[in-house]
Amino acid sequence: MRPETAHALPERHLVRYSGHAPFSPEVIARAAGTSVFTESGRELLDFTSGQMSAILGHSHPAIVATVREQIALLDHLHSGMLSRPVVELARRLAGTLPAPLEKAMLLTTGAEANEAAVRMAKLVTGRHEIVSFARSWHGMTLAAANATYSAGRKGYGPAAPGNFALPVPDRFPPGVPGADGSLDWRRQLDLGFDLIDAQSVGSLAACLVEPILSSGGVVELPPGYLAALAGKCRERGMLLILDEAQTGLCRTGDWYAFQHEGVVPDILTLSKTLGAGLPLAAVLTSAEIEQRAHERGFLFFTTHVNDPLPAAVGNTVLDVLARDRLDERARRLGGLLRGHLDEIAARHDLVGDVRGRGLLLGVELAGDRVLGAGGADRLGAAVTRRCFGLGLHMNIVQLPGMGGVFRIAPPLTASDEEIARGAAILDEALTGAAQEL
Repeated sequence: MRPETAHALPERHLVRYSGHAPFSPEVIARAAGTSVFTESGRELLDFTSGQMSAILGHSHPAIVATVREQIALLDHLHSGMLSRPVVELARRLAGTLPAPLEKAMLLTTGAEANEAAVRMAKLVTGRHEIVSFARSWHGMTLAAANATYSAGRKGYGPAAPGNFALPVPDRFPPGVPGADGSLDWRRQLDLGFDLIDAQSVGSLAACLVEPILSSGGVVELPPGYLAALAGKCRERGMLLILDEAQTGLCRTGDWYAFQHEGVVPDILTLSKTLGAGLPLAAVLTSAEIEQRAHERGFLFFTTHVNDPLPAAVGNTVLDVLARDRLDERARRLGGLLRGHLDEIAARHDLVGDVRGRGLLLGVELAGDRVLGAGGADRLGAAVTRRCFGLGLHMNIVQLPGMGGVFRIAPPLTASDEEIARGAAILDEALTGAAQEL
């Protein structure tokens, strides 16, 4: 048999699950703090926190200690059994949230949490129709995938009936401009619900949205939008489900992004950041909604529901977030990074917009405008490749009708020097890519 290199293994034995996006060009051997290290010994600054999850960086000593202790004590149980880590995490999560969010269910992934939330909303309301943003990403399981519009809809047969897309209130460029040329999001929201009402069969159950669309291009909802959306839901007897997989737990500078607008959802889903890179998710709701769901026989029985090992990790994540005041740190580091990115935008015509909040920021490329049709795709690929070569891992979102958008989300534990170094690499990569194209 011909010897195989480590790099050749992915193409030969692994299913390619990212559409047309390739695997990373090098195999990763280990990770620590804000960096991952390849088998060849190269260091890459991780400006995506793994899969937008590792808010405490990689191999945080508190997480390592918790896993070592807990796995030797109690790792997995029958799904009907309870453990102290689960009881404590449910209590503590409720303590971080405003009333009436006080009931928690612990799961493994964001898709699973959204699946449970939608299932609960349908059961409680007795309805089946779900509204989500036109560039949403809520997961790849059934109900979550039906509420996902940014990718993965073509070629898999009919979607479930009763799923409606709401226009994204993106200001660059504005979908519905006002008299001054800026986004008229109120009119856009009204028009969106006019279309939804026209298509609905009178069975609107819930609206499932992110307070900042991440895979949709790092689009922050305009001030007042979330409150207006909540009002649209109340008028129709719908529940508001907020998916804070990427925005929850201090990432945006608040413990939860919805707190920025003073809007409390009916159901909240958490995932990625809750486990800080380990598989842990949660659904949180009010006692009233939980009671109604229970009375109607709510069923979401999974192999790893309320497992003790990830719950213990979740408790440690809450410990570190509170002890190190990482909400304040995310605001400060986010301001520092935003300053660097604004300076980069001022120097490069290829940067069209900088946006986001805290340590979830987006840099939109204006490749099509500068380089012609398809320019954004070519530019995004070139910049990503150059960043990797210079020692920075970045992720770019490329959706129809918009330029490529870099999602920048380093760990909340990153240093000032690492933030500056990552920005400098991006600056150099943009310069090189512009010369290349």
